[in-house]
Amino acid sequence: MRAYITYLIIRGVAAFAGATAFTLNLVYQAEVAGLGPFELVIVGTVLESVCFVAQMPTGVLADLYSRKWSVIVGYLLIGAGIMVEGLIPAFAAILAANVVWGIGATFVDGAQEAWVVDEVGVERAPGVLVRGSQVAQAAAVIGIVASVALAGVGLNVPIVVGAIVWLGLGVTLIAVMPERGFTPAPPGERGSWRSMRGQALTAVRATRGNPALMLLLAALLCTAFASEGLDRLTQLHFLDDVGFPSGGTPVIWFGVLSVAGMFCAIGFTELIRRSVDLADPARIARVLAVLQAACVGATVVFALADRFWLAAAASVCVGLLRSAAGPLVGAWLAVQTEASTRATVYSLVSQVDAAGQLVGGPPLGLTAERLSIRAALLGAAAIIAPAVLFLIGAARRVPMPSRRPLVDQLDVSEP
Repeated sequence: MRAYITYLIIRGVAAFAGATAFTLNLVYQAEVAGLGPFELVIVGTVLESVCFVAQMPTGVLADLYSRKWSVIVGYLLIGAGIMVEGLIPAFAAILAANVVWGIGATFVDGAQEAWVVDEVGVERAPGVLVRGSQVAQAAAVIGIVASVALAGVGLNVPIVVGAIVWLGLGVTLIAVMPERGFTPAPPGERGSWRSMRGQALTAVRATRGNPALMLLLAALLCTAFASEGLDRLTQLHFLDDVGFPSGGTPVIWFGVLSVAGMFCAIGFTELIRRSVDLADPARIARVLAVLQAACVGATVVFALADRFWLAAAASVCVGLLRSAAGPLVGAWLAVQTEASTRATVYSLVSQVDAAGQLVGGPPLGLTAERLSIRAALLGAAAIIAPAVLFLIGAARRVPMPSRRPLVDQLDVSEP
C-alpha cells in the first residue's frame, strides 16, 4: 500500500510540475527567447537525440542497480535543466537545458513503471498504472491554472516554479520511496560493461522474440514520427493561422484549452479503465487502434480548421486521445515483460519513441517553415495512419496464455 500511495504522489507532483512548466513553455520560447518554428523543432530534436542516446544505458542501470535511485536522480536532473531554461532565455541555453533534463527524463522513463510493477505485483500493476495516469491528469489541471496565473508575473516564472517542484520531489523521494520488490544484480556484475551489454541484449532478444510487441513498437514509431510536429506546432497554429476570440489573451486561451483537455482526458481514461480488460493485451491493442484512427481524423480537422471553436474542439480531442493511449501502452508492457529486464524494455520502447521524434521532427518543422503549419499537421496525420494497421496486427499476434496441465489445476501430483 505504501508503494501504491507513493506512486500516486509521484505521478501527481511530477504532473503538476510538468503542467506548470510546460503549458506556456513554447510561448516563452517563441515570445521571450525569440525562437522561430524551425528553432522550436530543433530544440525538440536535440531533446529527442539525447533521449535516444541515453534511454538504453539508463534503463540498464535501473535494472542492475536500483530503480528507486534512477527515479530520484532523474527528477533532480529534470529540475536542474528546467531551471536553466527558465532563467536564461537564449537559444543556446535552452538547448543545453534540454540536454540536462532530457538525460533526467531517461532515468525516470521505464524505471518508474518497473519500480511500481515490482512493488505492487504484475496482477495489480495495469490498474495502478491507469490510476496513476488519472492522478497525473488531475494534478496537471492544477498545474495549468498555476501556470496561467504565474505567467502574469512573467512567462519564465511558471518554468522556474516547475523546476523547484521537481527538485523538491527528488529530494523528498530519498526518504519516502520504498524499494522492496527489486533485487539488484550481484555487486560483481554491476560495474562491468560486459554485464551492462548483456542486460541490454537480453532485453532486445526478448522484444524481438515477441511478434506482437514488435508490431506495437512499429505503431509507436509511427506516432512518434508525428508527435514532435504536433507538440511543437499546435500553439503556433493557433497563433499564426486560427486566431482567438476577442476578450482574452493567447495565454488565457491556451490555459482554458489545456484545462478542458485534461478534464476530458480524465473522464475518457476512466471510461477506458472500466470498460477494457487491462490484463488482456489483445483487447488493449484493439482499443489503441481505435484511438489512433480517431487521432488521425481529429488531427486532419485541426489542421484544416479556420475557426477557433472548431480548432479548439479538434485540439482537445487530439490531446485526450494521445493522453489515453499512454497508460494503455504501459499496461500492455506490464503484463508482457519479465521482471529482470522490465526497466530496460520500457527504456527500449522510449528509445523507439525518441528515435521516431528525432527523425520525424525536422521534416515537419521544415514543412511548416517552407510551406505552412497546416501542411505539416496534415503530414503528421498521414504518418499516424499506418499505426492503426500495426496495432490490428499486434492484436492478432498476441500469444495465447499457456494452460497448466489438468493435474496441476487439480493440485494432483504426478506419480
